[in-house]
Amino acid sequence: MDNPPAPPVLNDRERDVLKDVVSTYIFQAGPVSSRTVSKRHRDRLSPATIRNTMADLEELGYLFQPHTSSGRVPTPLGYHFFIDALMREIAPPRSLRRYVNENLDKVTDAESLTLIASHLLSELSDQVSIVLVPARAEVTLRSIEFVPLPGTKVLCVVVSSTGFIDNKVIDTDEVVPREDLTRISNYLTENFAGLTLSEVRNRLLKLMAAEKAQVDSLMQRAIVLAKEGLDAPRGQDVVVEGTESLLSKPEMRDLRLVQRLFEAFADKAQLVLMLNRAMEGQGVRVVIGKDSDLTSRLDFSLIATTYGVGQEMLGSLGILGPSRMEYPRLIPLVHFLGEALSAALTRGAMGIGDELPGRDVR
Repeated sequence: MDNPPAPPVLNDRERDVLKDVVSTYIFQAGPVSSRTVSKRHRDRLSPATIRNTMADLEELGYLFQPHTSSGRVPTPLGYHFFIDALMREIAPPRSLRRYVNENLDKVTDAESLTLIASHLLSELSDQVSIVLVPARAEVTLRSIEFVPLPGTKVLCVVVSSTGFIDNKVIDTDEVVPREDLTRISNYLTENFAGLTLSEVRNRLLKLMAAEKAQVDSLMQRAIVLAKEGLDAPRGQDVVVEGTESLLSKPEMRDLRLVQRLFEAFADKAQLVLMLNRAMEGQGVRVVIGKDSDLTSRLDFSLIATTYGVGQEMLGSLGILGPSRMEYPRLIPLVHFLGEALSAALTRGAMGIGDELPGRDVR
């Protein structure tokens, strides 16, 4: 695919005016007039010069005029230029970092950590948070345990190397003694730990295809139980939180947009696709407008980053909301939450006191 053409080069005056229009629109939530901008440049630029500059920026594709008599609003190109070249990021304050770390310190299991991170991201951004959790089949096995339940039922508990826990109730044909379940659990953990769950399942299928005379009865039972426990692996899932925060925003006065919004959140496959694409690059990625089908339909933006344990990337997290976002504050916030979640997952997975970002902040 051909690379997109480079955006038009802007002179200093155009950069200053574009920065003011975007900054004002983010907080004003309405088209920005040349008169509003001129108040910031009263000593340097005349109102006529600013009007002409805004018209030039519109012609270059950085601004858009919704109505002939209205002011201008930023286009996706204008937002991207503002983010890449004009804005100054606002680092999360010490109190916020301490608050995040204290909340992530409360739990060690991976599922709880991702849920807390999602809640914190929505709470601190006042936007919808989205966290993509890894597909079960692709996580690496740390241990597998079978626990007897009443009757012929057995609970299979699978723990990944990164701390994600999954469980499934299996209905066996007969009561399996607890000591047999313990031996089976130990055997499977010792022989399959370090493999992905899909690799474990493939090896089990090969063992099942072997001549049964070569496998004793306990081993046969182990293979059957493990296959049942690892069947129907969960695909990637998305945790969405904070949709109610959007309803108070000016953009949500359009009921058609509200309907499209909730239809989008119901389409988990589309959310997974968008967040997977956000995992393709390094650092924080900002998706605006026509950058994706979802943001284009809603005129929304996504700010996303990845998280993981060590070199293993597990998923991505981000915030989704109207393109009129407070990018200077929210981009560093998303970046920090990604780092904080990664550090907490690593600490939980390794069982050691790895420091979270900003751990020195007390």
